[in-house]
Amino acid sequence: MKFGDVVTAVASLAVITTLLDSVLLAVLFPVKSGKGTDVAGILSTLVASLIVGYLFALKIQEESRRGAIASIVVLFTVVSMLATIAFIANPLVSPAVKESMDSMFSTSGWTNYDWFDAMFMVVALNVVIALVFGFIGLYAGSMLRKPKKS
Repeated sequence: MKFGDVVTAVASLAVITTLLDSVLLAVLFPVKSGKGTDVAGILSTLVASLIVGYLFALKIQEESRRGAIASIVVLFTVVSMLATIAFIANPLVSPAVKESMDSMFSTSGWTNYDWFDAMFMVVALNVVIALVFGFIGLYAGSMLRKPKKS
């Protein structure tokens, strides 16, 4: 798989994930347990990976399936990580993040390091979701489309 194909697959994956995530967040965000955003992120990554895996199955099957999928997943994880960091750093979002953390934990005595550690865990969770569910979805999606017979 050429690098241009990997970039195209990652761009498609990012766009589809964002669209699905926005729809799922509208449905699942009101869930009182606070897990609606996590479920929306997992489902959107998995479904988008299935779609992209199906669309790019012929390119993925040209060479080592695991190698092609791994290159797509690693680049998508980097993009996802940078997007999460940018989202958390957004001054319009930061108060909502702080309010959410205040409601979950007693944060009155937290230091800057404690806040950094909590935000690092959010980014790490998104990285794990992107790696695991991205790989599963791409692999399953590429298996759905059979290779062309020569």
